[in-house]
Amino acid sequence: MKIALGSDHGGLELKELIKDHLEKKGFELKDFGTDSQDSCDYPDFALPVSEAVVKGEFDRGILICGTGIGISIAANKVPGVRCATVSDCFSAKATRQHNDSNILALGGRVVGPGLALEIVDIWIATAFEGGRHQKRIDKIADLEKKYC
Repeated sequence: MKIALGSDHGGLELKELIKDHLEKKGFELKDFGTDSQDSCDYPDFALPVSEAVVKGEFDRGILICGTGIGISIAANKVPGVRCATVSDCFSAKATRQHNDSNILALGGRVVGPGLALEIVDIWIATAFEGGRHQKRIDKIADLEKKYC
């Protein structure tokens, strides 16, 4: 699995931890930045990760800002992205099973490192169930077609 990573300064520390964790597990990764604690803007990192996932260059993406909220809002502006902000293991599993999320957003100032790694592992390992959930994903795609 190929995974695109991105964060602003508020998510840098957690992104580096996740990157190291996933590299040790053998995943192919690309880090779209940031690489500095200097203040920067999360949309600048949400966009290239989102575009790379939608284009099929990466299977999934992980984005991190201070809360996970702003970066997920920015990511979800890209048609084809289903980014979920997650701070617990149940939601990590459910957003893959039911929503076929292709980007995970985490809050570097909200989720501790141990829990974040557990969330990432669950999210990566969980498959989309399809079935009754597919019609809902199709309706989301219809909304994108209508408004984008």
